Amino acid sequence: MINSSTGDGSRSGADRAAHVRSVGLSVAEIAAVLQAQLGQALLGVIVGKNARTLARWAHATVRPPHASEKLLRDTFQVLEILCLVHSADVARAWFMGMNPDLGDASPAETLSEGRSREVMAAARSYVAAA
Repeated sequence: MINSSTGDGSRSGADRAAHVRSVGLSVAEIAAVLQAQLGQALLGVIVGKNARTLARWAHATVRPPHASEKLLRDTFQVLEILCLVHSADVARAWFMGMNPDLGDASPAETLSEGRSREVMAAARSYVAAA
């Protein structure tokens, strides 16, 4: 969301806080939070991996490949934005449901296609409407 009070196009403090958390936590911490908040099945759809692999990432026994780590961090950042104004249950439903800002695809499917920026824009739009 653009900070309209400054008119300079800077991101809001909430966006910055979500970004800082997404880069400040270890990938294992992020994987664990995403599994707890979204569930293994939904997270598996997003990253295209099975529950066993997700558990190994969350327990830091295996580090995900670069592309998967990026996707986990992007997903976490979107989740952080949503949870600023909505419950974890609402955020989880948002990831699963058809989204008009994404051509009626779900954010989970869209993330799995590598379209993180579009999902972030849809999340900001949803939060702004709250």
